[in-house]
Formats: sequence, C-alpha cells, structure tokens
Amino acid sequence: MVLKVFFPSCCSSAESGILVGRWLSEQNSAVILAVVHFPFIPVQVKQYLSEVQRVTKVSLSVLGSWSNSKQETEENLSKFLEDLGTIFSHEPWIQISKEGNSKFWSCSTLQKHSNNPKEEEVILIYYDQRKVMLSHLHPPLDTATSTDHDASKLSAIFHTVAKSKILFMTDRYDDGPIKLTHWQSDGVEASIIVELMKQASVPACLALCLLLDLLNTFPWCFCRVLKFWPLSFLWSKLSTCEQLGHRLQHLQVISSNKKAQTQTQFMRKANIFVSLLIDVALGILLMSWLYRKNRIGHLADTLIPVADHVAEELQDLLQWLMGAPAGLKMNRALDQVLGRFFLYHIHLWISYIHLMSPFIEMILWYVGLSACLGLTVALCILSDIIALLTFHIYCFYVYGARLYCLKIYGLSSLWRLFRGKKWNVLRQRVDSCSYDLDQLFIGTLLFTILLFLLPTTALYYLVFTLLRLLVVIVQGLIHLLVDLIDSLPLYSILLRLCRSYRLAAGVKFRVLEQQDGKPLRLLMQINPLSYGSVVQTYRLPTYSCYPKDSWTSLCKKLFLGELIYPWKHKGEKQD
Repeated sequence: MVLKVFFPSCCSSAESGILVGRWLSEQNSAVILAVVHFPFIPVQVKQYLSEVQRVTKVSLSVLGSWSNSKQETEENLSKFLEDLGTIFSHEPWIQISKEGNSKFWSCSTLQKHSNNPKEEEVILIYYDQRKVMLSHLHPPLDTATSTDHDASKLSAIFHTVAKSKILFMTDRYDDGPIKLTHWQSDGVEASIIVELMKQASVPACLALCLLLDLLNTFPWCFCRVLKFWPLSFLWSKLSTCEQLGHRLQHLQVISSNKKAQTQTQFMRKANIFVSLLIDVALGILLMSWLYRKNRIGHLADTLIPVADHVAEELQDLLQWLMGAPAGLKMNRALDQVLGRFFLYHIHLWISYIHLMSPFIEMILWYVGLSACLGLTVALCILSDIIALLTFHIYCFYVYGARLYCLKIYGLSSLWRLFRGKKWNVLRQRVDSCSYDLDQLFIGTLLFTILLFLLPTTALYYLVFTLLRLLVVIVQGLIHLLVDLIDSLPLYSILLRLCRSYRLAAGVKFRVLEQQDGKPLRLLMQINPLSYGSVVQTYRLPTYSCYPKDSWTSLCKKLFLGELIYPWKHKGEKQD
C-alpha cells in the first residue's frame, strides 16, 4: 500500500527534531503540521499535544523524525531516533532526512513494533501550509469530473490544517519548553504589526457599531408607519422604496452582533459590506457630478421641452390613426371617438407638466441628494420618474387592452353560441346548449358588430402596446443594472483576483523528482475556483425582478389583450 506524506515546504530549512501531525488511517496518509526542535522533553511534548487535541478536537501525535544533516551527524542522530521510536510508539515511524547536496529530502518508514515489517512505497508531497491554512475548499460543482470520495480525501487534509490554528500560535521565537517551526515562524514581525492595527481599529469599530445600531432601530419604527394603507400601497409600487427596504435589511445583517459561524456566513457579510460600500461610493460620485456646473438646472430646463416633444409626437400619432393609417379602412365613428378620448388625456398631461414646471428644478435638486444613499437608489428613482412621466402611455395601454380584451372574449363567446356550446362557469368547461331563434339573432347581430369594430380597436391596442413595451424595456434594463449591483459578490471576486488560493476548488500535483528506488516527490498546488463558480456560489439574494411569464405565455397574453407585467419581484406569488 502506498504511504502518502504531506510535508509543509516552510519546514524545509527547520532544525532537526520530530514531526508533529495527524495520521489518516483510512487514507494511509500523514499530514505533517510542524517540526519540534531538539532539545525537548518528551513528557512536555505529549502534554502540549494533548492540550492542543482537547481544544482543536484533532488527533495530533508525533509521526516521525526530521533530520537536518547540516547540524547533526548521522551516527548520533540514528541512535537518538531509536530512543524516540521507543518513547513515541507510532506505526509507521516516518524518517525524513536530507540526501547530501540534493535539494530534496528522502523519506523512509520504520516499523519497530511489527513482527512482519513491510516495505511501503512512499510518496512525499510538498504543500504550502499558509495557503492551505487560509483557503476554503469548495465542494465540486460538476460531479462528472470529481467523485465524492476524492473530495472527502482533500477535505480531510484541509480540515486538519485549518483546525490546527492553535498549534500555529507557538513558534521558535517564543519563550517556552517547546520550539516549533510552521508557516508562521518567519512572520512574527508582521503579526505584531497586524495586532497593533487591530488594537488601533477598536475605537473606529465601536463608533461604526453605534451608528449601525441607530440605523438598525430606526427602520422598525419607520416600518410600522408604512403598514397603513396609503403608505403601504406606495411602498409596494415604488421601486425606490423596495430598494431602500432591501438595503435596510443589509444594514441589519452587517450590524448584527451574531458572529459568523461558517465561511459562507462570513463571505455573505463581507460581500454585503463591500457591495454597500461601492454602491454608496458610486452614488456620491454621481451626486458630485450632478451638482457640478449646475447640471441639475440644465436637466430641469431640458425636461419640459422633451415632455412637450413627446406629447407632440403622440398627438401626431393619434392624428395619423384618426385618418387612414397605412391605407387601412377603419370604422370612422369609433376611430374619432377613441382618437379624441386619447387626445384629451394628452392635453390633461401637458397641462399637468406645465403646472409642475416651476417646481421641477427643486424636486430634482432634492432627488439628486438621494444619490448619497447609493447608486442603486438613484437608479430606482430614475425608474420611478420614468414610470411617472409615461403614466399617460400606461393609461392608453390599459384602455386599449381592456377594450380589445372585451371584444376578443365577446367574439369567442358568440362563436361558441353558433356551435351550440356555452362556457360552464361552475365546472370550468365547455358544455352543449340549445338556443332559440331570438338568441341566435341577437348573437349574430352582436358578433357582426364586434367583428367589424375589431380592426379599429386592434390598431389602437397594437400601437399603445408597442409604446408600453418600449417603456418596460427601458425600466427592465435599469432593474437589471440594480440587480447586478445588489447581487454581485464583489468581495469574493476581489479575493479571487488578489488571493486566488483562498477560494479553492481542488488541488493539482506536479512531479518534482522521480527516480527508481527513491520516493516519488510531488508538489501540491491549489486550483482556484473559477470566476463563474465564484459568482454562482456567493451571489447575494436580491428583491429584484425576474421574468414572470415565458415567451409563449407572453405572446398569448398579448394576443388576448390581457395586461402584462414582464417582471415581478421575488417573493410575490405567481398569478
């Protein structure tokens, strides 16, 4: 059976001593964690390992010996190894020593307590202990390329190194009976700097926590007021209110005193914090751009002419529809009634815009201040402004759709009358029915009227549906951008870009040296998680919109004249 020894590359220059680690019997593997230097007292080593094992719940033991030929002679060391094999009775006893001037180390096993010692084939695997310690191994997304058994082997190695954190708090520079070498042995100065920065950041963290507590208590009082009818209706319809509620939930998650128990919870909090930070930074940049060179005033001055131009274009469109559009022969009476009805609404809308024109600059001034809450809030306000400015188009679409839908359902009901059928409301099915002569005459008359009035109604419905879909597409693009900013795991992406080993998808092995009669030497390298997998794994949940209907259902609703809302908020029930 092949014996696999995972040896940390940071211990290659360590002084001679014993190897401390964990033995994985089910895998016939040994994970070396640290080197204990000579001289030491065996009793103290056992006491220290038992204390570490009690805290970390990881079974640590002395697995073998480490010999640095530069400092010790082989004769004295071999005698000492026999005594160590008696004191620390681990089978097999691993012996790692340097081979002359070679840059690699030899590895052999010793079985003193076995009656039939077997020569095992040894594979010495070097690994970067710091990267394995700080990385988080993700389960494989594609089960076709990796089995659960292989993933469990890797997770056992990563789990051993990660859970042995308390072992790495002692290094060769500490005053104590045990001198260790591991991945933190050469970083004492950097560790001191980090600890000083942590101590200096305590007042800033306390101030931030107090501020978040105030923001955390304010929404509860505010949400109680919003439960009443007028405000609750506006809160559910305006995307700005939905986005503010979503961001308040994020603030509650960040300001929570509950410590993250798992890596996933920590990454979620970090992603939310970075998302909020970048969102607010982009919003402040937008606000500074708006208030520079009086861009708010220029925007207010151009808003009224643009609204007038849109109204004029709609009037010209209605005048075209009231004539002979594309040479089509329409019902003149119905055409004139619908055209004047819609022209009157446009006249009311123009009057409303001109009535609000003195206050538009002031409204835009205060709306621009909301950008300090984040770019997503500013985009949601823009979406709501577009919805308010195109409210007359929405009304035209609703009027046309209801009238068209009424005629479609009327024609379908009258068509069933000619075939001797009727719709059974109780059983929700079409049943046979006998009609008398008067009913057939009235049905034929109504069917003829609706059929000849349908082209005029369908033309108005088609035009205003296209205008409505144009507005919906613009709002949908804005909502997609808001959803991208809200859900994108920016911290995870930055971590993947700067410290790719922190998000591990697996490992790969590179052959360092392979010679007959000598152990195979491999280098274990971490395979980072792909960017697509990072986004898929750590994507933040959002309130935002997603398609409500399929393309088939959407086309069916358009044909029947039913009102369409191409997106809906997450959490709403499907109709």
